Amino acid sequence: MKVYILEDETNILKYLISLVEALPFVQIVGYASEIAKAEKEIPVLQPELILSDIQLADGNSFTLFSRIKTDSLQIIFITAFNQFAMEALNLGAFAYLLKPIDKTTLNDTLLRCYQKQEQYKFNQHQMQLAMQYYTEKKEVTKLALKTSDCIQIVPVQDIVYCQSDKGYTTFYLADKQQIVVSKVLKEYESLLPETQFVRCHQSYLVNSTYIKKYYKDGLLELTTGHTLPVSDRKREYVQDFLLKN
Repeated sequence: MKVYILEDETNILKYLISLVEALPFVQIVGYASEIAKAEKEIPVLQPELILSDIQLADGNSFTLFSRIKTDSLQIIFITAFNQFAMEALNLGAFAYLLKPIDKTTLNDTLLRCYQKQEQYKFNQHQMQLAMQYYTEKKEVTKLALKTSDCIQIVPVQDIVYCQSDKGYTTFYLADKQQIVVSKVLKEYESLLPETQFVRCHQSYLVNSTYIKKYYKDGLLELTTGHTLPVSDRKREYVQDFLLKN
């Protein structure tokens, strides 16, 4: 499997190269610390997978990937713990590893990719979502949701509510579609507009556009016919939210 590495911190780049070169099923075909160099080399070297930091010496890598042909390309981002960067990656449903890089996690991730147990392909819709959020700080209007068999782009206005269950989140949409993703609800709560979505319960995040009635005994009635519980400690908060919004 041919791999290209994008990283502008010399020590981290050397460490990544040493880890990846130790794997018999991986060949490093190139590396760069600048977008300009990578943009020239990637189409020529044709890697199957790119390991990429977000912020590079001459810009962010979202910009690069929005310009090059990406039909068969797979990407795993490598980033320091930065809330804004992670939100952008979650918004676009991208795979990522956190710095400092854990050797075992990296090895397992690359092996799964090599054995095609996991696909890290992406489309330009995902890239545009992440890039706009990261560079322009625009309010989120769409989410990329990665399921077991596809990536679906969903308008925020179509989300009625989200339900969490044991590390998974189910999105209930206005067209009655249900989409299950393997991420926790908290990751989406930080992305969705805080003036529109309210956390009424540990397990539920609801789009206030669809709230029809709030019963003080702890129930929300939605225009779709659903009813959702409001936890005891959230009742005053939900009431204040609805009065203000």
